[in-house]
Amino acid sequence: MTMGHAAQAGGHDHDAGAAGHGGDPGRRSRVAVMGSGSWGTAFANVVADAGTADVVMWGRRPEVVESIRVRHENPDYFPGLALNPALTATSEPAVALAGADVIVIAVPSQSLRANLAQWKPHVPPGAVVVSLMKGIELGTCLRMSEVIAEVLELPPEQVAVVSGPNLAREIAERQPATAVVACTHEPTAVHLQHICKSAYFRPYTNTDVIGAELGGAVKNVIALAVGVAVGMGFGDNAKASLITRGLAETVRLAVSLGADEHTLAGLAGMGDLVATCSSPLSRNRTFGERLGSGMTLDEVIAETRQTAEGVKSSESILALAQRHGVDMPITAAVVGMMHHDLSPAEALLAFMSRTAKPERYGV
Repeated sequence: MTMGHAAQAGGHDHDAGAAGHGGDPGRRSRVAVMGSGSWGTAFANVVADAGTADVVMWGRRPEVVESIRVRHENPDYFPGLALNPALTATSEPAVALAGADVIVIAVPSQSLRANLAQWKPHVPPGAVVVSLMKGIELGTCLRMSEVIAEVLELPPEQVAVVSGPNLAREIAERQPATAVVACTHEPTAVHLQHICKSAYFRPYTNTDVIGAELGGAVKNVIALAVGVAVGMGFGDNAKASLITRGLAETVRLAVSLGADEHTLAGLAGMGDLVATCSSPLSRNRTFGERLGSGMTLDEVIAETRQTAEGVKSSESILALAQRHGVDMPITAAVVGMMHHDLSPAEALLAFMSRTAKPERYGV
């Protein structure tokens, strides 16, 4: 199903039993959000504001958990911003996961496998697991939903992803936003859509999990490249070129893996790409900008508290592309800068010196 066939938001309560309720549409869902970073906190707040589920967050640091539970604030990521008072939190994974119908995961992508192994004994049978993560696992080149399905031994109807132009701070401030809830089992996607639809957050459903995930993962890498260009002092022509050609290489990879190219023209593709490449709120864009302005990689890493997923995932995305014979020159340039001591100027020269070719969609 492409973006143009998104299910109508709301009005699908009769499908609620499809997502692990045991068929009791009268029972409120229990949602566990595993991760108290910026996006995990913002999404948990969305679900609490939607009012259709009880929400508990898990966080690694007791002081952050205490602040969320008592003061309704995450001081590390959104100081001074009031969270829904119904939102509670715990530092015990077993407590967060107990009785959960829906488990939303928002941890750094490269730590997912280790976390899942620890949490697995506490995951209730039938729970739907939702990935908010936008990365590709190093070594295996697996998408986050594939890691979840493998480690937790879940069927496709119990694994979903949320992706789109979702800058966490804007959503935490309750500014209008949209997203894609993707699951190969449409009733599950519709149920999740119902859980997170609020006055300011409008989710659309899609069954193209591959396209939604790859759009979210690759855009981080393209945003790093755009940030570098901005840091080097280049203007809107350079940014537009990188965004457009970045989308082209994203489509190439996604389609080669079985995605619908139309997904990449929607919120999980172009929408997310534009937001991440254009906003100073984007961690990946900001990381690249600092690198392009002359800071060393180590200096930028030391200064950046939050995870810039594209730094590590660029390697696994390029490896995945090479495995499938897909050309991704912008991604290759980013890998050169992040992992092979290529300077921004050298990376730009390598990209601009490529053989001339015709422009065709997805080429």
